[in-house]
Amino acid sequence: MGPENKTSATEFILLGLSSAWDTQVSLFVLFSVMYLVTALGNFLIMLLIILDSRLHTPMYFFLINLSLVDVSYSTSIVPQMLVHFLAERKSIPLLNCAAQLFFSLALGGIEFFLLAVMACDRYVAVCIPLRYSAIMHGRLCTRLAITSWVSGSINSLMHTSMTFQLPTCTNKFIDNIYCELLTVIKLACVDTSFNKVIIMVSSIVLLMTPFCLVILSYIQIITTILKIQSSEGRKKAFQTCASHLTVVTLCYGTAIFTYLQPQSGPSVLQEKLISLFYAILMPMLNPMIYSLRNKEVKGAWQKLLKYSSGLTPKLET
Repeated sequence: MGPENKTSATEFILLGLSSAWDTQVSLFVLFSVMYLVTALGNFLIMLLIILDSRLHTPMYFFLINLSLVDVSYSTSIVPQMLVHFLAERKSIPLLNCAAQLFFSLALGGIEFFLLAVMACDRYVAVCIPLRYSAIMHGRLCTRLAITSWVSGSINSLMHTSMTFQLPTCTNKFIDNIYCELLTVIKLACVDTSFNKVIIMVSSIVLLMTPFCLVILSYIQIITTILKIQSSEGRKKAFQTCASHLTVVTLCYGTAIFTYLQPQSGPSVLQEKLISLFYAILMPMLNPMIYSLRNKEVKGAWQKLLKYSSGLTPKLET
C-alpha cells in the first residue's frame, strides 16, 4: 500500500455490544447499576481501612491501592460505554481513545504487580510470622506500591505511543466496547508483527514475572500450612490467603488466556467478554470477595455499622 493511502484517523467508531435499541437500553441500566456498586464497594473498602486502625497493616495498605486501581480502571471505560449505549453515533476522538488505552493498560499492569506484592506479603505473614513486622515495614510497602504504579505506567506509555503511530487508513471501526490494545492494532494498514512481538514479550515479562512470584509464594505458603499440626491452625492460616488467592485466580487466569494465546488469538466475542470482565465484573467482585471471605474486614464492617447506628461510641482506634 502506497504512502498516499496511509492516513491517521481523527476519531474512531466503537461498535460495542449490540445495535438493537432495546438491548442497548437494557445494558445501560444493568451496567449503570454494576458501575455504581463497583464505585460504592471500592470506596467503602478504602474508607473502612482508613477509619479502622486494626486494618492499618501492609495487607490492607495494598488493598487500598488495589481498590483505587479497580475503581479507576472501571471509570476509564464504563462511563463512556454508558454514553454510547444511548448515543446514535458511537464515536470517540483520537486523543480520548489514546487516553483510554493508556489508562486501561497502566491500571491493568499495576493490578498484576500489586497482586504479586500481596502474595509476597502473605508469604512473609504465613512462613516467617515472627519477622513479619521487621520485613514488611512501612517504607518497603510504600516503595513496592510506587514500583507497581510506575512499572505499569511505563509499560502502558510504551504500548500506547507505539500503537498510535500506526497508520489506520480508512478503517476506523473498533469492534469492542473501548479502545483495547489488540483491537486498535487490528485497524493498522501496515505490518504489525513487530507490535505483536513487543506485546508478547512485555506480557511475558510484566505478566508472567509477577505470576511466577505468586506461584512461588503460594507453593511456600501451602507447604508451610501443611506442616501445621492442628486443623484449626491450618484453617486460620489458609483464611489469611483465601481472598487474595481467589482474586489472583480470576485476574491472572483471564489475562493469560487473553494475551498468551497462540497466533490466532481470542475471537471478537471473547475480546468483548474479557473487556467486560475487567471493566465491570472484576472491580465489582473484588470488594465482595475481600468482605465476604475475610474475618477482619467483616468485623470492621460490623463495627462501622454499629457505629453508624449509634450502638457504639466510636470505631476501635
